Amino acid sequence: MIKSDKFWDKTAEKYSKKAVPDEEKYQNKLAETQAFLSEDMHVLEFGCGTGTTALHHAAAVRKIDAIDISQKMIEIARGKAAKAEINNVAFTLGTLKDFNAGACSFDAVLGLNVIHLVANRTELIAEVARILKPGGVFVSSTGCLGNSSFRFLKFIAPLFKLTGLIPDIFIVSEAQLADEIKNAGFSIERQWHHGPQGIDVFIIAKKL
Repeated sequence: MIKSDKFWDKTAEKYSKKAVPDEEKYQNKLAETQAFLSEDMHVLEFGCGTGTTALHHAAAVRKIDAIDISQKMIEIARGKAAKAEINNVAFTLGTLKDFNAGACSFDAVLGLNVIHLVANRTELIAEVARILKPGGVFVSSTGCLGNSSFRFLKFIAPLFKLTGLIPDIFIVSEAQLADEIKNAGFSIERQWHHGPQGIDVFIIAKKL
């Protein structure tokens, strides 16, 4: 079975050249996120991929720490930052747990297109709550397959993972994810979905 970091290392170059599936929705997400950001903020993005979103937000905040489990993704992200001469984004290899941030140390945390790829989802959200300051912002965009026809993927995903065609994917519904975020001590400020069968769910939440 191929580990997820190896899958993303293998696909990093192709991923970095792939066009955004829905440019209009992506721009909406950037704009809504930046409405909650300010120039004095320290932001963390986990699962940053090749750094595109972190680099988009760099000018709006003081500093961004961006982490990912793929060494190849991080290398591409660092190259993009250097080319754009953006110096307030630091790209680091590892998971959110590996990063071991202090309690109440960030003003905002971003987890975009990544939560459905993590097995210990409730632990992950609890860690986000721990490292955010009171009133801090948690922005997520998640593939929520639980109420769609794609939910049956859970039966065939292990086979595809064995062949290296897909990474780990875990099934969650939009309602379930929203409840898990609220139960971790957040109030939801924005929530909308898009994409096939509305499976892509964008949420902005504030730590109470």
